[in-house]
Amino acid sequence: MSPHPGVDTDSIKEVARRHLLGLLEGVRGKKNLVIEQSLAGPIGLFIKFSTLQEYGVDKVFFLENDNLDSSQKNVIFLASGEKASQCIAIAGQIKRLQQSSKTEHDFSVIWVPRRTLVSDRILEESGVLGDIAVEILPLHFIPLDQDVLTLAFDDAFGDLYLQKDPTVIFLAAQALMPIQHKYGLFPRIIGKGDNAKRLMELLLRMRSEAAAEESTAASRLGMMPSATIESLIIIDREVDMVTPLLTQLTYEGLIDEMFGIKNNQAEIDTSIIGQASGQQPKSQSGAPQQQSMKRKIQLDSSDKLYSQLRDANFAIVGPLLNKVARRLAGEYESRHGAKSTSELREFVNKLPGYQAEQQSLKTHTSLTEEALKNTQSDTFSRILEIQQNLVSGTDPTAQHDATEELIARDIPLPTILRLLCLESTVSGGIRPKDLDNFKRHILHAYGYQHLLTLHNLERMGLLVARTAANPFYIPVGGGGGGGSSGANESKVTNYNALRKQLRLIVDEVNEQDPNDIAYVYSGYAPLSVRLVQAIIQKQHLLSLVRGSSDNLPSAGSAQGWQQFEDALRNVKGETFNRQQKGDEAVTKARHMLTGSGKEKTVLVMFLGGITFTEIAALRFVARGLEGKRKIV
Repeated sequence: MSPHPGVDTDSIKEVARRHLLGLLEGVRGKKNLVIEQSLAGPIGLFIKFSTLQEYGVDKVFFLENDNLDSSQKNVIFLASGEKASQCIAIAGQIKRLQQSSKTEHDFSVIWVPRRTLVSDRILEESGVLGDIAVEILPLHFIPLDQDVLTLAFDDAFGDLYLQKDPTVIFLAAQALMPIQHKYGLFPRIIGKGDNAKRLMELLLRMRSEAAAEESTAASRLGMMPSATIESLIIIDREVDMVTPLLTQLTYEGLIDEMFGIKNNQAEIDTSIIGQASGQQPKSQSGAPQQQSMKRKIQLDSSDKLYSQLRDANFAIVGPLLNKVARRLAGEYESRHGAKSTSELREFVNKLPGYQAEQQSLKTHTSLTEEALKNTQSDTFSRILEIQQNLVSGTDPTAQHDATEELIARDIPLPTILRLLCLESTVSGGIRPKDLDNFKRHILHAYGYQHLLTLHNLERMGLLVARTAANPFYIPVGGGGGGGSSGANESKVTNYNALRKQLRLIVDEVNEQDPNDIAYVYSGYAPLSVRLVQAIIQKQHLLSLVRGSSDNLPSAGSAQGWQQFEDALRNVKGETFNRQQKGDEAVTKARHMLTGSGKEKTVLVMFLGGITFTEIAALRFVARGLEGKRKIV
C-alpha cells in the first residue's frame, strides 16, 4: 500500500524514532531502561531493541514487574504521565534503589505524551523530584499501517464513558494539531456525538491560540486550509455501541475475537501454528518440550497474503487460501521447465519470496482451521443467531431462553454480557423483570464479584431497564422543527428507526464479491461507517435507501450531512459541520502550487475505539471512491 497523499505515516514513525533516540543519546554511557508495559508494544512498532542497544541501553525492565537492578548507574523510566499509579511505582523504585544500592544512580524520567501536574506532585511528595531529570516524548499518533493511525490509549473507552474523564479528548486534539501544522487546516470538520463536538471545539480553540502565538508568514501559511486533506470526520464511539458488541466476521476480526490482536501482533499457541522456522524448544535433558507455548506472529501489510485475507468475510477465506496454495504449487513446479541458466537463476532469485509466502500460507491455514472449529460449533451458531435476530428487529424476549441456556452452559461471561448489552442498546433497554432475572442468573453462575461489573455497565448506559410501556419505544430528544446542525439532539440511538433510514440490514449479501459494507457482518452494515458514507458516499447510500441518488453530484464532504438530516435526529449526540477558512488569496495560491485536481485525503477519527470490521468497511468505502482515501 503506497503512502497516502495527505498524511505520510512513515514520516510520523521516523519523527517519533528520532525523538526517542535523541532522548536516549542525551544520557551518556550505558543505561537501564524501565518501560511501562502498555508502551512497549506501540514503541516496538517504530524502533527495534537492537537499535536501543546501539544507543547504550543495556537491559530493559517492565515497570510493573518491579525488578529493576543496580547493574547500571544510569536508569531511564519511560511511562505515561497521565497515570498516577505509574508515577507512584516510579517513585517507589527510585527510593528502593537509592536505599539498597551502593552505586549513586542518575535517574531520568521520560513522560509520554506529556508531563502532568499530577506526576510532578507525586514525585515531589515522594521526595525524588529533585533527584531526577524529567523529559517529554510527545508520542501521539502511532501508525499501525499506511492507512491506520492509533493513539494507543488502552483505557480510552473506560475513561470517556465510565469515568467521564475528558483527558482523552484533549490528547486527541494535541495529536491532530501537528497534522494541521504540517499539511494545513482541515478545510471541514464534520462529526456526530457529544465528545466528538468537544474535540472539534478544542481543535478550534487550539488553532486560535496557535494563530495568536505565530507571527512569521511561513507559520501563518501553515494555518491555511490544506490542499491535500479534504476533511476530518469525527465519530464518537457512543453514537454506535451496537457494532463493537457484535461478533466480528472478517478474517482479521475473527482472529482478534479468538486470540486478540495488539500492536499488529497476536500471541498464538504453538500447538496451532507450530514453532517458528528453525526453532525447536528442548528441555535441559535435550528432549523436545511437550507443553504448549505462545508464539507471536506479525499481522500487517508486510505479509502480502494477510493483506489479501484480512478484510475478507471469513466464509470465503478457505477458498482464497486454496487458490493461493494452487498458485504457489504451480510456480514452484515451474522450475522443472527451466531450460536455460538464466531461467534457473531467475527462479533461484524468487525462491526466498516463495518460501516466505509458503510459510505465511502454512500459518494462515492453521489459523483458519482453528477458527473453523470455533465457527462450526453449536455455541458459536447460537450466539450469532441471537445477535442477528436482535439487530434485525425481532422480538428480543424471544431470545431470552437461548441466552439463559448459554449461561447454564457456563459460556464465558464477556460473551453473555455482550448479548445482554446488545439487546439493551438495540431495544432501548431490557424489561425490568427480565433484567433482574438475568442479573440473578449471572451472579449465581459467575460470582457476586460481578455486581460491580453490572453496575458499571448500567452507568455507561449499556445495560439498563426499559422504562417506556411500548416495548420498542426509544425516546428521541430535541424539538420538533429545525434542520440545523445540533438543533435536534437525540439522547439515545434509535436503531429501530435507523434500520430503515440508513439501510442497516441488507438481506442479500455477496460475500465473495461484495457491493456493500454489510458483508463485514454478513448482513449488518455498521452504523458508524454508514454515517461516514452519508458524508462522502452519498450516491451509493441514497441508492440503497431510496433506490435513487436524486442525481446528486459527487461533491465529497462539501455537502456535509445533506439529505440525511432526518436520520441524524435518531442518532445519539450532537451533529456538527464546521468549515475552517483562511485568507482567500493565500488559500488560492496554495491550491495553485499543490494542484487542485490531485487525490485528497479524508481523515476519519473514531473517538473511543474502533473494531477491525469497521476498518475493513472503511477500506471497502475507500476502494469505491476515486480520489478519496481514509486514514483511521
